[in-house]
Amino acid sequence: MSAHSTSPRTTSAHTVRPAGPRTRTVGPGDLLRLGVFGLRTRPGRVVLSALGIAIGIAAMIAVVGISSSSKAALDRVLDALGTNVLTVTKAQGFGEVAPLPTTAVESVLRQPDVQAAAGVGEAEDGRVYRSPFVPAAETKGVGVMTTWGDIPAVLGGSLAAGHWVDPSPDAPAQAVLGAAAAENLGIDRLRPDTAVWIGGQRVQVVGILAPMQLAEDLDNQVFVPRGFAASLGFDGHPTAVYTRVDPERVAAARDVLANAVRPDRPQEVGVTRPSDAFAAKNATDDSFTGLLVGIGGVALLVGGIGVANTMVITVLERRAEVGVRRALGARRRNIRDQFLVESLLLSFLGGVAGVVIGLAVTITFAVGQGWPVAIPLWAVGGGLAATVVIGGVSGLYPAARAARIPPTSALAAV
Repeated sequence: MSAHSTSPRTTSAHTVRPAGPRTRTVGPGDLLRLGVFGLRTRPGRVVLSALGIAIGIAAMIAVVGISSSSKAALDRVLDALGTNVLTVTKAQGFGEVAPLPTTAVESVLRQPDVQAAAGVGEAEDGRVYRSPFVPAAETKGVGVMTTWGDIPAVLGGSLAAGHWVDPSPDAPAQAVLGAAAAENLGIDRLRPDTAVWIGGQRVQVVGILAPMQLAEDLDNQVFVPRGFAASLGFDGHPTAVYTRVDPERVAAARDVLANAVRPDRPQEVGVTRPSDAFAAKNATDDSFTGLLVGIGGVALLVGGIGVANTMVITVLERRAEVGVRRALGARRRNIRDQFLVESLLLSFLGGVAGVVIGLAVTITFAVGQGWPVAIPLWAVGGGLAATVVIGGVSGLYPAARAARIPPTSALAAV
């Protein structure tokens, strides 16, 4: 064999070696496919891990949704009771204070933020009895009042039987009994001949009120037309004006009502703050907000721990796979990115499943309770996004651990 045939090929005194395989850059699409492949190779573990994440997110969505639906139902009840009801009376304090003007109800109704108003006035000489044979001293605390407008409508009340008293001043003598007044007078139902004795004359009962939750002091009263009340000592001045205002303008309406009723001496007019239900509503809002934030944080933390635990176990099980890939030229960052993508996919799948389960539980429970379904969008979108973020953060350590595995020690376990 000639020396020429056995010598290496040279060009200009430089040795030319055969070209090796070109290293291919791993792009986002490749990482996604690797991540999906890694999850598909262990479907049982993936399902169980995703289920653990889903349970945590479903718990958060369900608790937030059920609590929000319950709050919406409570708000609806409170709104019906009158979170936007203000009561106008004469100011309470030292010294002589003039009664409200006879035009107080009309003045209140002229205000732009007022939706409805009705007034009551006390007939000081009114005494109510079941029959003329009842001793005069046995009044059982039942009083007589007259009205301007529809009191039950303004206060969110209702009639248990019959109809409301005719509010016109010249209406014929008739009576509507408050719930407690009817009980004290021994009247449990309304018949065509049901009557009471007021001011020494027989007066037909045309209605019985259900309990007034916003104005319990009216329950033991009997309501009569203003013309008839005048014969019972009514002086023409209302003692209270109940006002339903725009719910968004409660504070503004409260500030102007005193001037509207008595422009010359507004300090002699007292306007109540929003009802106790309004304060309860505000306290409920604050309590629910803190509760939901706390529960959501705990659920997300549990989900993140589940992702981290799953990915650590996955790394331990796949040491041989990591060693083979490293031996074939995969870089550390490729290994790290693959496991991180798997962690993100696992979190996303579990988060989606959890949102669906949580929505189903919330809707089923709310409908079963007769509540409005109220699921905040922030809970759905924020819960899913936070799950992916926390899952990614939880997968950082397992991904970094996988990237640090030396190929020799990984292949030794094969």
